[in-house]
Amino acid sequence: MSELVYLHPMIVHFPIALLIIGFLSDLAGLVLKRQFFSSAGLFLLILGTISLVAAYLSGNAAGEGLAEEGPLKRALDFHEGAAELTLWIMLFAAIFRLGMLVMKKTTTGWRWIAVGLFFLGVLSVARTGYYGGRLVFNHAAGVQIAIDTEAEASSESGINSSSTNPQ
Repeated sequence: MSELVYLHPMIVHFPIALLIIGFLSDLAGLVLKRQFFSSAGLFLLILGTISLVAAYLSGNAAGEGLAEEGPLKRALDFHEGAAELTLWIMLFAAIFRLGMLVMKKTTTGWRWIAVGLFFLGVLSVARTGYYGGRLVFNHAAGVQIAIDTEAEASSESGINSSSTNPQ
């Protein structure tokens, strides 16, 4: 198994956090009419989308070579499909928002459309995370259980091998 498999669980938290906080910031900028929040929302949208691409690519690398069937395969397919949809929504939302900036479309109507796209993307991120969580917690995907039988035997008998004191 490739060491790249371990990248995905470390990377996925970045798009989740960046995109949710970015959406809230963008919404606050629109409602409160504060440019700082709108700019922060755009910046976090771009960073979150870049990190989403990294999470998607690392997830594909983690899933390669799995020849699972049954419930695990279905759960993996749901997660992968949700991740792909999320990627496309967030790429479109980021391009749309950058296009607004370039074309100087700053009216409230355009901003509500952009925030609505961002919201759809955040919902999709949450859905993808839900399916990823089910993979780990319901199917133990990527979970390795290493049982140290010597330590287990000594703890059951009440002997701690590191504290034995020959007298």
